[in-house]
Amino acid sequence: MVLMALDHVRDFVGTRVNPVDLDTTTVPLFFTRWITHFCAPVFFLTMGMGACFALGRRTKPQLSRFLWTRGVWLIFLELVPLRCLGFQFNFDYRVTMLFILWALGWAMIILAALIYLPDWAIITCGVVAICGHNLLDGIQSTNPLWVILHARGVLFSTGHHIVLVAYALIPWFGVTAVGYGMGRIYRWESERRKRFLMRLGIALSVAFIALRAINIYGDPNPWSVQKSAAFTLIAFLNTVKYPPSLLFLLMTLGPALIALSALDGKSPKLLRPVLIIGRVPLFYYILHIPLIHLIALVICFVRYGHIYWVFQSPDAGSFPFIAPPGWGLSLPWVYLIWGIVVVLLYPPCRWFANLKQRRSGAWLSYL
Repeated sequence: MVLMALDHVRDFVGTRVNPVDLDTTTVPLFFTRWITHFCAPVFFLTMGMGACFALGRRTKPQLSRFLWTRGVWLIFLELVPLRCLGFQFNFDYRVTMLFILWALGWAMIILAALIYLPDWAIITCGVVAICGHNLLDGIQSTNPLWVILHARGVLFSTGHHIVLVAYALIPWFGVTAVGYGMGRIYRWESERRKRFLMRLGIALSVAFIALRAINIYGDPNPWSVQKSAAFTLIAFLNTVKYPPSLLFLLMTLGPALIALSALDGKSPKLLRPVLIIGRVPLFYYILHIPLIHLIALVICFVRYGHIYWVFQSPDAGSFPFIAPPGWGLSLPWVYLIWGIVVVLLYPPCRWFANLKQRRSGAWLSYL
């Protein structure tokens, strides 16, 4: 959750240079973007795990209803409050981007239907979706259903309004399905679980290096030797996130599982404040977007004396708002503002985490 805020701060207040374009990026800019690649895969994986954990408190019909209602809620949050009051301070719906809450919501809805299957069948569905979806890359179609399921692109467009899908469902649901199956390992004895996570994480990381080196399958963008060793490494790591390729998911999930193994049962002092945020992730997410946008508004007023730019979104290329001439702060400023955002959000997150601990109202589960 904390790393995710770094990416969004860069989107709002950083330069509009594409961090993964080897012709324009820099090494610090690329790795500022690359480190945040770990966020989405871990979100989908742990959401699946959480659904599995919930089976200890609910029957499958109860869990199915819980997943379905929460999935619809996440889609609503993406389309209404976060669209109008977060990413864009307007209600014109000229540009609507379907981001991670949209995909998380649909992944929950699909899982709600599939949890009646045996665990092995759900895991198989997830593994096939992750490993095999790049076989579909050659299919070029603008069919709206295909755009939603596999292809990032335009879902709907008129002369005045456009809807774009950023998170295609097939690979992201695959990660959720695998996470649901992996939830079972948390019933194992601690040392056995940690060994499994470590070995699986290493295996996925090695598989990434091997498949990426072969340069044949797993990502639509092959790598090549560049002008320097640093940029060659960037080309090697520059896998496709939209939709997430097999290599992108191996690159991110492998180290994530190693980290889960290393941190299993531990609570380092430096990470304890982060645990507060982790207990209320949706609450944090809902707050952090408008806060970052508000900071961008203040910066715009201080630099230009006007703020109308931050309320406009006339085309997808200028998302989340039209950048004024010369817009964009350097990376040190981006990191400083990121730190300020996290510090400002900690007190409300701690308050809400304590509230959820004291009370058990059903409405609290929606945040």
